[in-house]
Amino acid sequence: MSEKLQKVLARVGLGSRRYMEEVIAAGRVSINGRIAQVGERIEPTDELRIDGRKVQFQIEDEIRRRVLIYYKPEGEICSRNDPEKRPTVFDHLPQIANDRWVMVGRLDINSTGLLLFTNDGELANRLMHPSNEVEREYAVRVMGEVTPQIRNNMLKGVELEDGPAKFESFSEIGGDGINRWYQVVVKEGRNREVRRIFESQGLKVSRLLRTRYGTVILPRELRTGRWMELDKTDIDNLAKSVELKPRQGTGLFGMAKRRTEKMAEKPLAARRGGYLRQQRRDDEQEPQQRPRSSENNNGRKTIGFNKGFKKF
Repeated sequence: MSEKLQKVLARVGLGSRRYMEEVIAAGRVSINGRIAQVGERIEPTDELRIDGRKVQFQIEDEIRRRVLIYYKPEGEICSRNDPEKRPTVFDHLPQIANDRWVMVGRLDINSTGLLLFTNDGELANRLMHPSNEVEREYAVRVMGEVTPQIRNNMLKGVELEDGPAKFESFSEIGGDGINRWYQVVVKEGRNREVRRIFESQGLKVSRLLRTRYGTVILPRELRTGRWMELDKTDIDNLAKSVELKPRQGTGLFGMAKRRTEKMAEKPLAARRGGYLRQQRRDDEQEPQQRPRSSENNNGRKTIGFNKGFKKF
C-alpha cells in the first residue's frame, strides 16, 4: 500500500500539492535518508523528513477524513500558540490521535462565528485557495448609513491596499437607527476583508459573525465555544465542492451526529420582526445567541436568532 509523496505532504497540512511538488524538486524532502523525487510513492513504513525534520503521516486508505465545526467567540485568536497567553480556538478542540487539526480560514479576535477544522490538509488548502472561490457568508452590524451608492460600490468592487475586493451579494436583514445588520458574501479570505470593504466607504463594523463557509452552515443549536463533528454526508459534500473524492469509512467521533438543517419557509418580513425584537434584547442584555441560516422564497439565505436550543 503506497501513495504519491506530494499528496501525503499536502494532506498533512504543509501546503498545497503544487507547492509540495516545488519543495520536493528543491531537494528538501527525504525518504529513508535519500533525497526524494517528485511523483514517487511512499510506503507506511518509510521514514519521511522535510528540511531534516521527521514528518508523521498515514496512507490515505488508513485514515478517515474528519471535519469539525467550531463556534468562535470574541476574544479568542486563530493560532495554536500565543506569546501573550490569550485563549486560542485550539484550546477547546478534542484530541486527535497521531494526527492534527488544520484550521480552515481565520477570524480576527473581535469576530465570531463559524470556523472549520479538518485533519485533511489538502481539503483545507482547497477550501482556502482563492481559485476555488469558496463562498464565505457573514452577518455584519454596521454603524452608519449604507446608501444605494455605497451598496453599489461594494458590489462592483473597491480598491484596498492589497488589491480590489467586492461583495458577491449584499442584503439588509434588520436593525434600527445607525446600527443595522446586513448579510454579505465574499469569495476570498483576505485578512479583515469584510471590515476593510466597509471601511473603504467610511463605515465601521461593530459586529461580524460568519454564518456559512462553502456548503457548511453554522448550526443553530451550536453554542459559542462549542464544537460539532460533521457526518460523512456533509463531509463528502464539502469535499466534492472543491473537487476532492469522498473517502470510505468516514465516521463520527465524540459528539452527536450533525443534523441536516431544514430551511424555514416563513417569509422574510415575518422573520425580520422576530430578528429585530431579539436584537434589541441582545443590545440590552448581551446574552449568548445562536444564529440560524434560512431561505426565503427567492432562495436568499437570511440570518435570525433562536433561543432555547438543546445544550450539549
